[in-house]
Amino acid sequence: MKIRSKSNSNRTMLTGHESLIRLIGKRRRFLPNRQSLLSDPIQLSSSLVKVENEAEDLSEERNDNLAGTSGSDKVTCPVCGNKVRGEEYMINSHLVCFTHLHSTGILQMHLVVDACLTRGTKRKLSQQTLLQFNFSPRSKVQACLTKSDDTKSNIISDVKDITELIEVDTEETDSIIYESSSSSDNASLVNIDGSAEISVNDDTVNYGGIVNSPSLVSEIEASENESGDLDDDISGKILATFIVGRKFGEEGELHTETSITFCRDPENIKDPNAIKVLSGESECNKVLGYIPRELAEHLSKLMDTFGLTFEGRIMSVPEHSHAAVPIQIWCQEKTPYSEIEGEKVKLYKSLCQQVLATVRLSEESPPGMMKYQQNFCLLLQEVLRTTPHVFTHDEKTLLENFLLLSNDSQKLFIRLYTRKGPWFRMSNISYAEILDHQSAVKELSAGGYVCSTETTSELHKDDFERILNLLNVGELREMLSLIKKKHSQSPRKQDSISALLSAYEEKSRLLLKKMVLEKTGSCIRISPAADLLIWRVERLFFCNGEQDLSAFLLVDLGIVKYPTYNCVITDQIFSNRNDLLSYEEALEVAQIMDESLEENNSSMVLKCIAISDSHISIQTSKNSSAPFQCFSASWVYSKVVLLGVSFLESERRYNDAINLLKRLLLNFRNDRRRGYWTLRLSTDLEHLGRVNESLSVAETGLDDPWVRAGSKISLQRRVLRLGKPPRRWKVPSFSDSIKRKIPEVHVEGRPLNCKTGTKSRFYGEDGEQCGVEELALQYYAGEEGGYWKGVHSESGIWLTVFGILMWDAIFADVANVFLTRFQTSPLDLETDYFYESRKNIIESLLVKIQQGMGEEMLITSWELHFGTACRCVNWNRHSLTELRAVVSCIGGGCLASICRHLAQDYRSWSSGMPDLLLWRFHSDYSGEAKLVEVKGPRDRVSEQQRAWLLFFMDSGFNAEVCRVNPPVANKVFV
Repeated sequence: MKIRSKSNSNRTMLTGHESLIRLIGKRRRFLPNRQSLLSDPIQLSSSLVKVENEAEDLSEERNDNLAGTSGSDKVTCPVCGNKVRGEEYMINSHLVCFTHLHSTGILQMHLVVDACLTRGTKRKLSQQTLLQFNFSPRSKVQACLTKSDDTKSNIISDVKDITELIEVDTEETDSIIYESSSSSDNASLVNIDGSAEISVNDDTVNYGGIVNSPSLVSEIEASENESGDLDDDISGKILATFIVGRKFGEEGELHTETSITFCRDPENIKDPNAIKVLSGESECNKVLGYIPRELAEHLSKLMDTFGLTFEGRIMSVPEHSHAAVPIQIWCQEKTPYSEIEGEKVKLYKSLCQQVLATVRLSEESPPGMMKYQQNFCLLLQEVLRTTPHVFTHDEKTLLENFLLLSNDSQKLFIRLYTRKGPWFRMSNISYAEILDHQSAVKELSAGGYVCSTETTSELHKDDFERILNLLNVGELREMLSLIKKKHSQSPRKQDSISALLSAYEEKSRLLLKKMVLEKTGSCIRISPAADLLIWRVERLFFCNGEQDLSAFLLVDLGIVKYPTYNCVITDQIFSNRNDLLSYEEALEVAQIMDESLEENNSSMVLKCIAISDSHISIQTSKNSSAPFQCFSASWVYSKVVLLGVSFLESERRYNDAINLLKRLLLNFRNDRRRGYWTLRLSTDLEHLGRVNESLSVAETGLDDPWVRAGSKISLQRRVLRLGKPPRRWKVPSFSDSIKRKIPEVHVEGRPLNCKTGTKSRFYGEDGEQCGVEELALQYYAGEEGGYWKGVHSESGIWLTVFGILMWDAIFADVANVFLTRFQTSPLDLETDYFYESRKNIIESLLVKIQQGMGEEMLITSWELHFGTACRCVNWNRHSLTELRAVVSCIGGGCLASICRHLAQDYRSWSSGMPDLLLWRFHSDYSGEAKLVEVKGPRDRVSEQQRAWLLFFMDSGFNAEVCRVNPPVANKVFV
């Protein structure tokens, strides 16, 4: 069954679809649980969906080869007799009995949990994340470093630091604090060699060892020397590094022990910190190359600020002319601290410490390692160290062994993994940094990281189709001619592929496969097992599906600068493997839902809705702490169900939508989405003519503390509209407030288009085309409008002001809200937990704003954090001058109220703000501001916008609606 054509145009507008896409992030190539999920005996009622046979059997064949990669055999379910994977979480998730709900026709599932799912006492875990930045020396305690038993036999001494775990006595310290940094080149990690020191003081842990972490540098503190003092002077010390960028130097033969000198290259386009390496034996000072970027970043500041000079010598000459050349450099000059200005002593010491630390980091990373390779290995090491409990022995072995592969094998795997694929022609694989591609493929194949057409016994139709896509149009036509298959002369590649696929399903399958593989040559792909594991590692590392290895690149290139914050970790996101697998299974259902909507496969959409609905009651019994709620399977299923509600409403299947909404409201008692769910439930009931029930739902919703902002206004207006006599005789107390008239101003404009469903366009005062907002700005800037200055900002400028003023609260030290280096906001920003956990900090900032210090706070925060990524802040859209004018004219009282609203309920109040923010100054330097919601001829004010306008009016703010209309004969607009 396919989605009806009348719904196709609405499919992309379904509420919740965009949110689900963001949750899924990068689509997985293989869904290991697809077959078991779709074959579960969920007997869907005929009122919801009649699942067709093809939907039941979808992907059954496709997953036959993948089933063997999961590491578990199939077992027979003792209840229904179906085959399921023999993993603990799959068995217990499958063991359900079904009871019909007599009124809804939707099934109620009851989980039959056996003893193996019973949890013991939850242990408080101390976890290290990616960073341990800017640690100062503290009092010492020795920590015992132990290996995980199931990986001990698989680790050699060169990679001991991968899986050794740091265990800190939780009685002495309840949390570990890691300070992140906004620098962009390296990161310091623990180098566990069996005897690392951990400094503990005030719940802060300082690790003495450092491991190379190339893409996330911070202010790296140097290790302590034998006397316990920090090494903060490089004078007289020999620093080992390399000459890089040889291809940019002058040609010439190098010799061991050749002396070299250095000079700055501030005009370098790629790196203003660049330092040239010059030959010391040539009168013309021939350029040999450059100092590595990471080291030059700190050495350049010592040379520019303190006038230090360096010299050195070449230690050895590599065979390849463009390979990195090992050198030693030193600074003979001793700079007494007495000669340095007081404020610069700290900077000098810090730069020296960073230089020494960077040199140590480079010694641990082979010069042949590429940046992306270092980033990938860092990602694996970090996840293996922080979350080893969610991997099986075989999975950890596969990940650990990757770190033992040759450089060429690691580089090739990463290159292939980051490409679309999944199949690649060996003849087309060529990377300059990989010396021997064939040997790399053999090593990867032997380790189970890739598989090839030569080792695959039978190709499924999907794989065969993907391999056909590797051929060009000419090759495809040649294949069709060889098999004498009738086909159209269409130039489209897909038509030729379709013709070959039809032949593949006929008796010529084996012959055709042989012919295609002879044409393509050997083809390889990432193995399903490796693909699944690396996807999981990325998900655990970034804590979302939208970020991937490209996040490292953005940091390396200086495009993104992440904020400074402390990672205070007192608990794991997933306390055990079963929780993680349940979450991943829910994400699979979400991806199938998204794919089915894209393919217009309504039967599969309804199947996903039913699966998600049946799992909601199972999952909601598991409590999660506030910051981690979005990492539960229940939360993912609820998003699928909400999208399902939108789909059913678009199909006018209101009874089914009502049943789902009732389930959501029943199972999620403390959820911010309850306002929208209640509103949709009341609306759908009215669609069916059940007005009394619709009114009762709206009245009940108004007593729900989770119904807020625009949803609450909508329900209040519904109560007033539906609750007229004789249904209700008593007038609600909120009647007068809701019925208040919002001031309106009417502006006449010459329309450019008048089509319904399109955005209104007008001719501006200058004759140029513009939207209604720009036309309104022109009106207010003129004499009739009052000479206002302003911007079309909607919520953007308010969120920017909020983010800058509340920066210290947003990035405050709160447990379990910052888990990775790549966050631009805390996990709890859209929860009540945000305000509750930072109440003292937030209120102290609001008091300052109330007292008129907002502009000063804005300037200080802008100068400190400009350019640093923050979810709330758009640094490029508004200048500091504009923001200062806004803060000054709004006034401390109103600005504090706005910030408090956003802090207490960011999710509900971060949208729907008025379109225009206007301000003007008077002759006595005082200012005033006005907020304007602009509407075109066919627009109306939404309930969320009405909620904001009423809030501003209650706060004494000047707010109004500006309606732009085309000229009307014999009517004067004011």
